[in-house]
Amino acid sequence: MIDVDPSLVGWSRAQFAFTAMYHWIFVPLTLGLSFLCAFFETIYLKTGDEEWKKITRFWMTLFGINFAIGVATGIILEFEFGTNWSNYSWMVGDIFGAPLAIEGMFAFFLEASFFAVMFFGWDRVSKGFHCFSTWMVAIGSNLSAVWILVANGWMQNPVGMVFNPDTARFEMQNFMEVVFNPVAVSKFTHTSTSGFAFASAFVLAISCWYLLKNKHVEMAKKSIVVASVFGLLASVFVGFTGDEAAFEVAQKQPVKLAAMEGLYKGERGAGLVAFGIINDTKIPGDIQDPFLFQVKIPGLLSLLANRDFGSFVPGIDDLVYGNENENIMGVNAMMERGKLAVSDLKIFKDAKKIKDDVTAEAALVRFNVNKEFLGYGYLETPEEAVPPVNIVFNSFHLMVMMGSILPVIFGAFLLFSFKGVLTEKRWLLPAGLASVLMAFLAEQAGWVTAEVGRQPWAIQGLMPVKIATTNLTVTAVQVTFAMFAVLFAILLIAEISIMLKAIATGPEGH
Repeated sequence: MIDVDPSLVGWSRAQFAFTAMYHWIFVPLTLGLSFLCAFFETIYLKTGDEEWKKITRFWMTLFGINFAIGVATGIILEFEFGTNWSNYSWMVGDIFGAPLAIEGMFAFFLEASFFAVMFFGWDRVSKGFHCFSTWMVAIGSNLSAVWILVANGWMQNPVGMVFNPDTARFEMQNFMEVVFNPVAVSKFTHTSTSGFAFASAFVLAISCWYLLKNKHVEMAKKSIVVASVFGLLASVFVGFTGDEAAFEVAQKQPVKLAAMEGLYKGERGAGLVAFGIINDTKIPGDIQDPFLFQVKIPGLLSLLANRDFGSFVPGIDDLVYGNENENIMGVNAMMERGKLAVSDLKIFKDAKKIKDDVTAEAALVRFNVNKEFLGYGYLETPEEAVPPVNIVFNSFHLMVMMGSILPVIFGAFLLFSFKGVLTEKRWLLPAGLASVLMAFLAEQAGWVTAEVGRQPWAIQGLMPVKIATTNLTVTAVQVTFAMFAVLFAILLIAEISIMLKAIATGPEGH
């Protein structure tokens, strides 16, 4: 068994989670606001109305501020794969690095190439080419997300690769299988549409603030119409993409789904928890009730997980300890086979070093029988395969709750805008202000659900997080954590202050 310092793993995870969540403040806003800028400019191109040009340039300024900070934090995040997770980078660099390289060489290059024209090309290029450049920035931003989420989706569902026992590395076998990984596809569609809703709420909130202050009223009303249409379509579509993402989780990461629903004992016709309070003291295998209080929708979890109201949805106990009646192999059995795989891999490597081909060949044959359970060989207890249920359950339900309110808000603003009575409905404006906070909470909670829910795995079923770390001292990670915390605080203060100044200036200053 590899000796790993738990404190090192904990601090490395904390630093990466902190960086990722901070970066995630800016990413969804970039995805959606880039398209909103393109919509605004297209309307200007079609109508020739200078008011739409002012609107476009105003929202483009806020997009640029957000984009700059997002790039800076994204670079730090990618560097951390090398500094804090070098074992991971070594073992999967051939696969994980490919989509990230494509993102940098193609998508980010496309985005950056037209970025200068978008910001500095006004009155220097034709209106049509400038609008085209804005669309290219939007497309490039979202293509970047495609490749990043292909990499992330592969971590959740490793496909299109083989394990090379000679080098102890995972190597690309089928690039197209990695790209069209169903987990990656559902992750991108859900992430991008939620980003569209977040950006729409951002535009809606600022526009509502202007209406409350009786400033830039026409600009705010026009912005609200476009943002409400885009936000309503996006937030409705988020529900469909979320359903598909949950289905893929049920098929590929059943422990995550069980944690999302606080389900310990598997059921046929399992109900979906609409609201519940988790029992913090509940652990796998005991007889305590998982909930202090819950409200369920009968049969809906079975439908969501398997497209069948009466189907069996395994709980945490079934997945950890096995369920013979449902033909489910438990983590305890997987650990036994995983430890055999780890042992045979070591025998193979040692035999190769001394050129004992007979022993090496025999060990390789045995290893291939159990190699799909390799990661489980590094777990110490079956319960280690269970993510923090309380965190995953609460973050998932917070995401769903916040996301469910947004289409109602967008729909209300759209309805009153078309009726021409929005300025008379001042009671609705605070809801518009609150929508950006709801969307932000939904974004962050969704990310927590996805990433905490797959613990303890860096690569699902193949590499635990504790094996993926770099051999650093805990002090080194703590120092860099503190440095990043200070840096990110400065960047956040800078962005908020610049954003507020731009908002206070309004469209006339842009």
